[in-house]
Amino acid sequence: MDSDRGMKDFQHSRSLLQRFETLEAEVPRGLLARLRLQWLLRHFPERVVWAGFVFVNGFVTIGILALVAMVSNIPFIFPSLGPSAFLSFFHPVSPTASPRNVICGHALGILWGYAALWITGLALAPSAISEGVTFERVLATALSLAATGASMILLRVVHPPAGATTLIVSLGIITRPFDLCVIEIAVGMIVLQAIAINRLARVDYPLWAAKRPREA
Repeated sequence: MDSDRGMKDFQHSRSLLQRFETLEAEVPRGLLARLRLQWLLRHFPERVVWAGFVFVNGFVTIGILALVAMVSNIPFIFPSLGPSAFLSFFHPVSPTASPRNVICGHALGILWGYAALWITGLALAPSAISEGVTFERVLATALSLAATGASMILLRVVHPPAGATTLIVSLGIITRPFDLCVIEIAVGMIVLQAIAINRLARVDYPLWAAKRPREA
């Protein structure tokens, strides 16, 4: 009985994975059709074309933000943007990649990272890179990540890369309120590009929140 149920669960998981892969592959297919570049699929394997699509979009997205950071001398680029950009172009149909989850998830990460610094008295302290990891820093990082994860679940805005954002803040790497606002602006810029590219490819990418499946 248990083995039959286990087999059914395995088959269900496998079918879900295959469905997600099919939906994800629709992004480069749709974009190639709009740009009249379908000939690429006749000369190269679909997975290679898909990888090229993710490569180009990741390069352009992060490259633009890095250039803005270089010209303005403002931190428009930070590590957790990478996985957010990847999700937006590799797995756009996932609820975690929706604009609502991306924007709100990072916002919660920033909020709790900054709150943890004030709670532990580290708001004006040097970063962990400069002074090392103290007991207060341990408390700040643990609190920020735990609170960010719990808040994302309660508010239904789960976005895993936000966990890295909150650690960037609670470790003291980026702490100025102005720079924290810039982080959220950079997140918004990625979301705008994701909307433009995915909509151009005729993918049902939401303008805000992903459609929630009906509960049985």
